[in-house]
Amino acid sequence: MKIAFLQEFSQAPKNTMIFDELTAVATKHGHTVVNTGMLKPLLDQDVPEAYTTDNPRLTYVQVGIQAAILLNSKAVDFVITGCGTGQGALMAANAFPGVMCGLVVDPTDAYLYLQVNNGNAISLPFAKGFGWGGELNLRYIFEQALSNPVGNGYPAERKESQNKNAAILAEMKVAASKPIVEALQSIDQSLVKECLTPHFMEVFLNGCQDEAMKAYITSL
Repeated sequence: MKIAFLQEFSQAPKNTMIFDELTAVATKHGHTVVNTGMLKPLLDQDVPEAYTTDNPRLTYVQVGIQAAILLNSKAVDFVITGCGTGQGALMAANAFPGVMCGLVVDPTDAYLYLQVNNGNAISLPFAKGFGWGGELNLRYIFEQALSNPVGNGYPAERKESQNKNAAILAEMKVAASKPIVEALQSIDQSLVKECLTPHFMEVFLNGCQDEAMKAYITSL
């Protein structure tokens, strides 16, 4: 499974730590991870303002747009995102078709959301409640999210009904939404364009399986 890690700017100083914890767990289970949000700061400055123009101050709205582009184009299989509370990134991602994102605060959330709701994205709080041992909580969250096949149900005897409801919800979202390219074209195009950072475009172009999406994004 190819996983994208997307992060908004307010918690950019934590980027390397979060990415390292995620990569350690993902690699152990045979997954690959790409870091498409905030990348490395200039020099050793540990503040968001130190980030280069190649990696701008992406908001939670913009990482939601990035998640939608990557998942709908099948450039990646799964997205892990977040912001200060996890709520903004959650809402932005879920505004689009093809994205089923759940809020994950602890390892139990990670396990139950993916077993019961069969999502393809999770959003985490990287500021609220993130204190001593925060990296351990992340590690255990990633372990629960990435070590088990999705959709096994919980409890197991409810698997069939839970999978049925998850499929109904996904179909309902498609019915209630514009097609992804039309949805992206309907919003401020400068907002979308700001999301298309060099590293993001590299990940997108390397994995995109949707020619209509590719044509639209490259036109920007």
